[in-house]
Amino acid sequence: MFDLSAIGTWSDLPFFKDDLPEITGRLTEPFLPPPNLTFAALRHTAPDRTRVVIIGQDPYHTPGKADGLAFSIPDDFGGRLDSLGNIFKEIENDLGQKRHKTSLHDWARQGVLLLNTALTVPPGRPKAHAKLGWAELVRQVITHLNAEPRAYILWGGPAHDYEKHIHGDHLILRSAHPSPLSAHRGFFGSRPFSKVNRWLIDRGQEPIQWADP
Repeated sequence: MFDLSAIGTWSDLPFFKDDLPEITGRLTEPFLPPPNLTFAALRHTAPDRTRVVIIGQDPYHTPGKADGLAFSIPDDFGGRLDSLGNIFKEIENDLGQKRHKTSLHDWARQGVLLLNTALTVPPGRPKAHAKLGWAELVRQVITHLNAEPRAYILWGGPAHDYEKHIHGDHLILRSAHPSPLSAHRGFFGSRPFSKVNRWLIDRGQEPIQWADP
């Protein structure tokens, strides 16, 4: 069902042998994003290039909106931005810069792993796959990345639950989810983009270009 040929060394994680077959067998209904995009986050950001990890919840449940990178939306989607729109507002408030490009592939190319806590969702049924088994993949990804310092941005309660797996000299930022339902509960004003860039610069690394490339 899934094309794992391009996820590189992520495929060495035990999840792909031990857990994915069972998940695949339980996916009896249409789901988003489609199988060719389900592992896009891992395909576009290899472990040794990961500098920042943003963890969200589950993919957008509107057909055509989820592209496999957490919070990213295809540039030609044309619908409501919801969480991404609030992320754009925080970028402007935090950095004084604007972003209009909805695809976040440029972030992935800079080493930002955009990972949801569930990699699939049925159309129109948010969180329906939250307990399907994807949690083990997220846990293994974090454990694998613990070897080197990274910056973590945890948005929303499901993401916060993974903080216990993050061990080492990492930057950990947590706040409410940018969803319109929760952004005013602590996402707005959290300034994660400038904090991450300051941390990267202090470590001698290039900052992330969060605004339009």
